[in-house]
Amino acid sequence: MAKDKKKNTDAKKAKKAEKAAKQASKGEKKVKNKTAKLEGSDAEDVDLDEVLEEYRRQQEQFLKITETVVDGPPKPRSASTILASPHESNSLLLFGGEYFNGSIAQFYNDLHIYNINRDEWRCVTSPNAPLPRSGHAWTRASNPNYVYLFGGEFSSPKQGTFHHYSDFWRLEPATREWTKIEVKGKDKSPPARSGHRMTYWKQYIILFGGFQDTSNQTKYLADLWIFDTVNYVWHSPVLPPAQLKPDARSSFTFLPSEQGASLFGGYSRVKATVQLKKQKKGNQPQGQKNVLIPKVHEDCFFLRMSLPPTEANSNTPPAVRWEKRKKPANSPAPVRAGATMAYHKGRGILFGGVHDVEQSEEGMDSEFFNQLFAWNIERNRFMPLVSRKPRQQKKNAPEQRVGRRGRAQANEEELLRQLAALQAGTSLEDIDDIELDKMLGEPEDEEKPAREMPVSMEPPHMRFNAQLTVQSDVLFIYGGTYEKGDREFTFDDLYAIDLVKLDGYKEIFNKPVEDWIVSVDEDEDYEDEEEDEEDEDDQEEPEQQIRSESKRKKKQDEVSEVSSEAPTPSITSEEEETETAATSVDDGLPHPRPFESRREFFVRTSAEWQEILMTNLRWKNIQPETLAIKEIKAKAFELSEEKWWDCREEITALEEEQEAAGIQEVVSLAERGDGGAAGGARRR
Repeated sequence: MAKDKKKNTDAKKAKKAEKAAKQASKGEKKVKNKTAKLEGSDAEDVDLDEVLEEYRRQQEQFLKITETVVDGPPKPRSASTILASPHESNSLLLFGGEYFNGSIAQFYNDLHIYNINRDEWRCVTSPNAPLPRSGHAWTRASNPNYVYLFGGEFSSPKQGTFHHYSDFWRLEPATREWTKIEVKGKDKSPPARSGHRMTYWKQYIILFGGFQDTSNQTKYLADLWIFDTVNYVWHSPVLPPAQLKPDARSSFTFLPSEQGASLFGGYSRVKATVQLKKQKKGNQPQGQKNVLIPKVHEDCFFLRMSLPPTEANSNTPPAVRWEKRKKPANSPAPVRAGATMAYHKGRGILFGGVHDVEQSEEGMDSEFFNQLFAWNIERNRFMPLVSRKPRQQKKNAPEQRVGRRGRAQANEEELLRQLAALQAGTSLEDIDDIELDKMLGEPEDEEKPAREMPVSMEPPHMRFNAQLTVQSDVLFIYGGTYEKGDREFTFDDLYAIDLVKLDGYKEIFNKPVEDWIVSVDEDEDYEDEEEDEEDEDDQEEPEQQIRSESKRKKKQDEVSEVSSEAPTPSITSEEEETETAATSVDDGLPHPRPFESRREFFVRTSAEWQEILMTNLRWKNIQPETLAIKEIKAKAFELSEEKWWDCREEITALEEEQEAAGIQEVVSLAERGDGGAAGGARRR
């Protein structure tokens, strides 16, 4: 028996040594990740007004509109907008967007132009352009000279605070010039928002839906706005109360029509009541709780519009009426969010999407798609679009066609040479010595063959929220988002498929993006999970097991639990009181924010409180390395909790002020029960 105990003891020691070595190796990784997180960041306490003002000052340094050819495509981004240029039949316009690498969010306001024939990217800088943003909407108008943009959002680098825009812009693609539109009258204009959609009908721009981040939740909108591009005025039609109209939503499809506009799908969060689990102790009754659950809309509406009478005032808005349509036949199944759509000759072209299945409170299981569908708007029916290989041609037919083409080309060249000879004033006998390219001045750029691009019969990788546009019967698919575990990948690619031939997806460019930064909190959570698994495998003494269970029950409402490993140097109650008193009066301590719970406050400032704790321990000649990670986190939570209660009166007053201020200001997303962070935000 003594030998068996010795073997078990040696095995435990070896296992603990291996764990210590693993933690030491991860310590260096934590330092690197933490440095990367703080680089270029303002540690969450950022004044967005000052940041945006700095962007304005930098932009004013551009004295004029400049357009430069760049070496390659723009930086990867999501929630941007792409549009086929209404001015040039071979160009695409790309504006704004954001990129999140797991730690820092970066927003853009650059305008990129892609020349399809030349396979060339150009970047446009302007002294008067919209500030950086994502989640905005833009559309061309019936007048092909202009593109209109409204709203969007901007956040602090760590996405702790948000700001929504309510500005309205016009872009003239021919001159690359931005103009901020100041509407006539002080009456009405759409409030700030993101995730909305815009389309056009005759001289009007139509705007619907979106969402706003308030201090305590995300509010989805169902208001309709119409902008008159001739009289420069917004109209908000008053609809009959009994008329069926779309529910509040964002990220839906909004396509133009000769009689108005068609709306399909969307995403929102709706109120629901869930039953609480029965209490194990006592005779407390089973209660209910109101929560917000995600909803993917499958309904379809048509906005019918008609011009005002000719004798009416020129500022009279058009008459509008929402008409509920049946659910489209053969809709993609299962229902999916983030499936974007582009307009093409009376139909919508849909690509991608994600279907979420909530399995438990710990995580979400998601299924991603990359199928292509066509929605016939008039018939209200979906049809899958599958790429197909070009047909095999007969052997003799190509030779005959080539022969005819060759003779036609020879005759054409003969005529061109004769014309060149007449222009040059030479005799027709010398026409063989004339170089047609030089005499006729044909541009050499157009004659250069385009680089070979790989073509695949398989669609691009599965994703959601990809950006789509159609130019000259060719669908372009740009970017999008994919999630794997806790990581979120932003695709940096562009594909094209001919909607007439459906002869495969042409890969214009495709760059891997692998710079996701694992946050310190994620790394610690992962370590905790590993430790828990290892602890389950270890056979503990009965006393240790009982002590462990009692501690778990005592600490069940806290973020972390005290470790049940071997005894370690502990902190006495007197030291705790002295330590708390010393830190609570320090003005440099992390400060709670409005609408932030104790748990959220600790999650946001966990690393700082742990550093404060370890510094105080060293002053008391106690080495933090001798304490278990869980014990350090538990003591750090107690410090943060003390600070939270000390500031409660001050924070309550701030909360009341923010509730009265409304949503037209920077708001905090620290306390959000509607999935306002991470993956949930990407489906907004």
